[in-house]
This record gives sequence, structure tokens and C-alpha cells, in this order.
Amino acid sequence: MINQLKKLYPSLQLFDQSTLSSDSAYKWFSLADGKIVGIHEKDLAPRDMSLLTTFLTPYNPTFPVLTDEEKKWSAAVNPELSTDAQTFSLHSPYRFVHFSIQEKQISPTAFKQAVQDFYAQHVPILWENDHQGILVEYVTKEDGPISYDEIIDVLMSDLYIKIHFFVGPLRASLDGATAHYRAMVDGAKTISLYSKKTVISYTDAVPYLLIDQTPEPFQNEIKKSVLQDYQGDEETMKMIEVFVRNNLNISETAKALHMHRNSLQYRFDRFYENTGIDVRKFHDALAVYLAILIEK
Repeated sequence: MINQLKKLYPSLQLFDQSTLSSDSAYKWFSLADGKIVGIHEKDLAPRDMSLLTTFLTPYNPTFPVLTDEEKKWSAAVNPELSTDAQTFSLHSPYRFVHFSIQEKQISPTAFKQAVQDFYAQHVPILWENDHQGILVEYVTKEDGPISYDEIIDVLMSDLYIKIHFFVGPLRASLDGATAHYRAMVDGAKTISLYSKKTVISYTDAVPYLLIDQTPEPFQNEIKKSVLQDYQGDEETMKMIEVFVRNNLNISETAKALHMHRNSLQYRFDRFYENTGIDVRKFHDALAVYLAILIEK
């Protein structure tokens, strides 16, 4: 659709926060797939507006003006959208943290003001739209990284919003920042299909990202070959999933499931007898865990 619209409206461009902040002559529309496009008013006659609003949703975002730091990051991760792409010196490692807020719950300006209170220094925010974007968190040796598991309850209770964080890995260089930025944005969309956790780290997300890239026939083969007769056995699947999440620790898993550890050992023995897979071994546990995620 975008290519077709581009032929009719040469000024059409995809969402870019810096353009939104500086050029009020653009009219913005939301497509069915969530992408935001803008068309300069010089290309729009009154009848064009009427026609476009019948199959596109008018979009009227209000964003805080970009800081100099945010302009640098925007140019670094979106060089194709910037006329002054540049590199700049990093004084500490950083990580990208994707956030997603329920639509129309809070304005970008109010969200930015609230988020800044949790950081020791200013945090650049790169918006994808008015409810999703990337926080650029600088990580110093003195302060260490923010624990999003600890602050999310405060954020949600103070702001009365639902929010999800996808926390990226630490990086010390701008090399590959563009590709990494796009991988974080696309990865967050993928993860939302598989997990409802409010905070998920990049390493926790890797199994979901791998599964999403695996063809469905091969997914089914993995599920059948690994789970065998335990397909659909929700109780056993939950038991093994909790075991993996507790780092294959029998005692911690038994406590979490309110079971005696001997009962848990017996269940694992039965699973081994029936499948030939011993989930107390790391590689076997990993295979079963992946199969469980496919099953779910």
C-alpha cells in the first residue's frame, strides 16, 4: 500500500520523530499494520483528505521536542532518514530498552517526564509511535543497570498504565547500532506473540526469536519428537517449565510447585522412562523447554 500511495503523493514518508517535531505541514495517518505515514499538505486537496480518512486512521501525535542527545541517537540508528547522520563519543556502555504502553493511556510528554525520575541521568527516548519506542539507558560502573522488574510495578501503579519492557544487552560501541535498534523493535513485536511477561531480557527472549524463525512443519516435528505422549499434559509441562526457570534446581522447583522433592524426582524418573529424555541434564532440559514453548 505504501508504494501505491507514494505514486499518488510524492511527499509521503514513514514516521520519523524529528520530522513530527519540526514540520507541522504534514498530515499523518495510521495504516492497518501499525505503520505511520505522513503526506505534505501541498499534495492534499480537500477530496484527498476525505478519501484517505475512509481507509486510513488520522494520526495526531504530540511529542516532546527532541533533545540534542536524542537527535544524535536518531541520526545514528536511522541514517537513511537523517541528512546529518553522524557518530559521537560514548562515555559509558548503553543498552536499548524497548517499551510498549497500552494505546491512548498516557501522552508521550507525560510518559517521558515520569520515566526520567528513575534514572541517574537523562535518558534519550526514540519513539516508534505514540505508545512504543526505545529508551537509551547509559550504564555506569557506579550505578549499574536499572532493574526493570523492580520499577515496573511502581510505574504501572503511579501512572495507571500497562507497560512492557524488552531489555537489550549491554553494548560499548555504536558499530551495528542501526541493525541492533531494528532487531530490538522487530524482536519486541515477535515476543509479544509468545510471552505476556511485563519484563523480558534479551537472553530470555532468544528461544522465542528462534522459534519464530523456525518453519511450522519443523516446529511440529520438534514438539512431537520431544514431548511424545506428553503433548497436552499441562501439569507435566508446567512442572518442567518451572524446573528450567529455577535453573534445574530440584529444591527450589519443589518449593515453587508445593511438592515434596521426592515426588518431583519420581515424576522426572517417569518422564525419562517414557521418553528417554532426562530433564535433569541441561541439553535435555533445553530441548524439552523449546518444545514446551512451541506447544504453548
